[in-house]
Amino acid sequence: MSIRYLVIEGNIGAGKTSLCKKLATDRNAKLILEQFAENPFLPKFYENPERFAFPLELSFLADRYNQLKTNVENFDLFSDLIIADYFFMKSLIFSASTLQADEYKLYRQLFDIIYSSLPKPDLYVYLHKSVENLQKNIKHRAREYEQNISSDYLKSIENGYFNFFKQQTEMKIVLIDTNNIDFINNEKHYKQIVKTIFEQNYCTGINRIVF
Repeated sequence: MSIRYLVIEGNIGAGKTSLCKKLATDRNAKLILEQFAENPFLPKFYENPERFAFPLELSFLADRYNQLKTNVENFDLFSDLIIADYFFMKSLIFSASTLQADEYKLYRQLFDIIYSSLPKPDLYVYLHKSVENLQKNIKHRAREYEQNISSDYLKSIENGYFNFFKQQTEMKIVLIDTNNIDFINNEKHYKQIVKTIFEQNYCTGINRIVF
């Protein structure tokens, strides 16, 4: 299967960005990383979700659109592959968990206007980890503003992704259970991930992989 635009996603702490960086280096790919650390609303949101959820999600919506519009549509002729650690649909998944009903209704209207104009990935990979393992990773990487993330919030994000997958009829989605592998520190496991992504043919819809 020929892949030119690859998206790798997962819940908070799943290791998606680390995997994207490693793959991009090994494959000489153009790398698109979400600039979440630069968002001034993110620490405020974790301290006061009700007050800062809406400005946070709007800022992410604008940032993701601008970044993908610039980098994916203006494809680098010197690279055969784009790897991104997020898909634009992430905006809708997270906002459904953070916004009030009236806020989400307005947000959805803005999202729908933008979404149709963006290119879709050739392959979408989701790295699944249990909430318990996500919490371990979050504590290990020790980002101060993440330490109060609740298990209920992580579970709601997971459910949002799974509901999104069920609604997709045109995308090739590979859901990889990574609870029993360490693709960052174990080279054998990493090679298993590479083979799973680049050396298999997948049908449209959800394709589940368990190691």
